[in-house]
Amino acid sequence: MAELLLELFSEEIPARMQVRASEDLKKLVTGGLVEAGLTYEGAEAHVTPRRLALCVSGLASRTAGQKEERKGPRIDAPEQAIQGFLKSAGVTLDQCDVVEDPKKGSFYVARIDKSGRETTEVIATLVPDVIRKFPWPKSMRWGSGSLRWVRPLQSILCLFDAEVVPFSVDGIEAANVTRGHRFMGPAAFTVSDFEDYETKLKAHHVMLRTDERMDSIRAEAKNLAFAKGLELIEDEALLAETAGLVEWPVVLMGEFDKAFLDVPPEVIITSIKTHQKCFAVRGKDGGLSNNYLLVSNLIAKDGGKKIVEGNNKVIAARLSDAKFFWEQDRKTKLEDRLPKLEQITFHAKLGTQRERVARIEALAGEIAQIIGADVEQSKLAAKLCKTDLVTEMVGEFPELQGLMGSYYARAEGLPDDVCDAIRDHYKPQGPSDEVPSGKVAQAVALADKIDTLVGFWAIDEKPTGSKDPYALRRAALGVIRIVLEGGLRLSLTNVFLNAYFELKRFLADGVSDEQKGEQMYSSDLLDFFADRLKVYLRDKGARHDLIDAVFSLGNQDDLLMIVRRVEALSDFLATDDGQNLLAGVKRASNILRIEEKKDGREFSGQPQTSLLVKGEEKDLHRAVSAAEANAKKAVDEEDFVAAMRHIAKLRAPVDAFFDKVTVNDNDPSYRENRLKLLNRIREATLAVADFSKIEG
Repeated sequence: MAELLLELFSEEIPARMQVRASEDLKKLVTGGLVEAGLTYEGAEAHVTPRRLALCVSGLASRTAGQKEERKGPRIDAPEQAIQGFLKSAGVTLDQCDVVEDPKKGSFYVARIDKSGRETTEVIATLVPDVIRKFPWPKSMRWGSGSLRWVRPLQSILCLFDAEVVPFSVDGIEAANVTRGHRFMGPAAFTVSDFEDYETKLKAHHVMLRTDERMDSIRAEAKNLAFAKGLELIEDEALLAETAGLVEWPVVLMGEFDKAFLDVPPEVIITSIKTHQKCFAVRGKDGGLSNNYLLVSNLIAKDGGKKIVEGNNKVIAARLSDAKFFWEQDRKTKLEDRLPKLEQITFHAKLGTQRERVARIEALAGEIAQIIGADVEQSKLAAKLCKTDLVTEMVGEFPELQGLMGSYYARAEGLPDDVCDAIRDHYKPQGPSDEVPSGKVAQAVALADKIDTLVGFWAIDEKPTGSKDPYALRRAALGVIRIVLEGGLRLSLTNVFLNAYFELKRFLADGVSDEQKGEQMYSSDLLDFFADRLKVYLRDKGARHDLIDAVFSLGNQDDLLMIVRRVEALSDFLATDDGQNLLAGVKRASNILRIEEKKDGREFSGQPQTSLLVKGEEKDLHRAVSAAEANAKKAVDEEDFVAAMRHIAKLRAPVDAFFDKVTVNDNDPSYRENRLKLLNRIREATLAVADFSKIEG
């Protein structure tokens, strides 16, 4: 078995495109090989700023021969149809058999023998096609050629079993030659296989593997910071980006004027990261240091002195701008910025940011009353939460929205809870992000997300399939996390309707009646939340069928109570009593379903006690009456564990009933009465969950 080694050497590939490009190269080449009839043992793709590389191991020297049968037209079909079939199959009429079909008549069958192909022949056809059709997000042409590539493609290295695979793409001939680092190893050299390739690249100052470059940057940065009594502020996204900018990373330390430390630390960190791809460091006291770490692509003769000096100058200029923005922004109060929000359109059908803020303010006040937050502080925080969008600082660094608003609010002397709410109202922005901890922040964050969801539902811009341009799934999951992790009691239906009535005057279609709101938000949007809740709980290890069993009861819009009910149901079903009762309830439900379908009616209503003749059915009737009443009382008191205990008492009488009593008695009166008794079992368990939705 042999090895394929492919390298596409070009000018610098943008770091943001590298990971996807290496994945695409691997998928396209290996997919093409398999389609051609070649299997392989392993494949690994690598990328640096100047090269895409792929090694496919365990390839056979040629494809296996194939036999194919292709059914053609009837023998009495038009000549044009027959000739078209022969041409597509690549055969003559003499090479076809005639097959008789009793129903369809006689038709031609082409039996095609395809001999195996040399693997080099497959590669020589496949790789140029992959190169020409490579799915770069952006590509360019250069010179007089027609090839499009992310940056000018300079050379192609392609070896199979240590031999060059001969082909060319736009005048670039495949060879066994590549080059190392642009400055420290620019000379061309030949390679024979992947091991030789990686070894020689390293000798020419190129680390081929992205994870090796990341590990090198991380280790050097930590060591350099430690040597200066500092600590690296780790940033995995920046680490991955810098690894995509260099082929031989060298970490250096620079510094800026301490006067810039008057600016909020997040601004400094964001500025040096965004503009210069540099890492911030903190001192022993935990505060931000005026030192920073940069990653060079060169072992400089002067130890990096000039590189550091150049970065120091650029960073000083950038931080001067940031300091100016910080000072200028504080001259205008946040409330005085509200009129400028009228110039920002949130959505053409949902009004401006100023109009949206008014909706969030009203909704935050209502939610605050429900969850026990300070109403006036919640409304103030909601009123000011978007005002930093029109500050100079957020204009320069949009990722600091919310955070800068909290800094400006604190500078104005506003209450801490208001400042924290402005900072945290976007949270959580992902599964790893924390939820707001304060009640005021929770009220504003919920109002912000619910206004978004209700608004886009109102204009029928719901997520479809994998498309979710307005991140509505994330917003719903954010609401779920805030409610559950904050232990908040909230009726989603009521909140949705309140948000809808705040919104209705902005709706483009003018439809604002209460019935539409109730229909839209009490069912459709609630179902959307149910799906998101399933995802959330499934990630926590809960069963989706138990969530269905609770939601099927209807009027279930208190997320905290739903989860507590699901947890109690899960614990109950983990016991023998739970499993046995589930089996009994399902048996009762199945019998009822069959008999109701047979009779075309439901067996609702109370069974007649005079027709309960056997001890087991009398016992079951008493047990069901007691369990139903006690379970309902426990549910009303929100004691779901107790409700499960009461329902569990049905296990023994249900088992005894099915063991001793014949439901489908020959006497129709007894049969109907016993079916009504089975229906009572089903109704009793509905006090806690719809057992028919539970699997198992």
